[in-house]
Amino acid sequence: MSFLQKTRFLLDAMNAVMNDVRELPDAFRSKDPAAQSNLEVLFLYPGVKAVLLHRCSHALWQMDAKFPARLLSEVGRFATGIEIHPAAEIGRRVVIDHGMGTVIGETAVVGDDVLLYQNVTLGSARARQGRRHPVIERGAIVGAGATVMGPVIVGEEAKVGAGAVVARNVEANITVTGIPAFPKRPRESEGKVAGTIPLRKQEIAGRRARGAKE
Repeated sequence: MSFLQKTRFLLDAMNAVMNDVRELPDAFRSKDPAAQSNLEVLFLYPGVKAVLLHRCSHALWQMDAKFPARLLSEVGRFATGIEIHPAAEIGRRVVIDHGMGTVIGETAVVGDDVLLYQNVTLGSARARQGRRHPVIERGAIVGAGATVMGPVIVGEEAKVGAGAVVARNVEANITVTGIPAFPKRPRESEGKVAGTIPLRKQEIAGRRARGAKE
């Protein structure tokens, strides 16, 4: 790798860190009502520290300094409880709220404005070459304890419920829950009125009431 390529990776990392320092406090405060000030977010929130350290380890990884990159990643894991592989791609304004136990694998891609809660795993379903970790697209939310496995795509503005296990693609703007995760559908309204008992159940209840009187 040439000196110019290494310099470019270093400058890209510096630019990403500067963007994070400007943008992450507002991103956290917009998603976490407990955040009181930008200073508090920058210095006390583990999700911010994890992302900033990842910018540096990612640059080292791109510069073929694999061991220092993994070492810095381990330092970040020890300091924050959040494990991000140096090769993972992290977008702008990514909020890792609480973050303890969150794992982001080597070929994972996390888009801009994504929200990840604690104990989220973006993992690999099996050992193989090429991309084997998820892509989380812009604005998606992954709830606490959720697991997204394999080279699946979670679409823009999609929501993965807490504790869900996702092993297939999630379309944009939908919510998935459960193990395995399936789209959360609104209750069927056909033949029903919201907040009431379905007609057939009402008939059965009425017959039982009449029978009891007789």
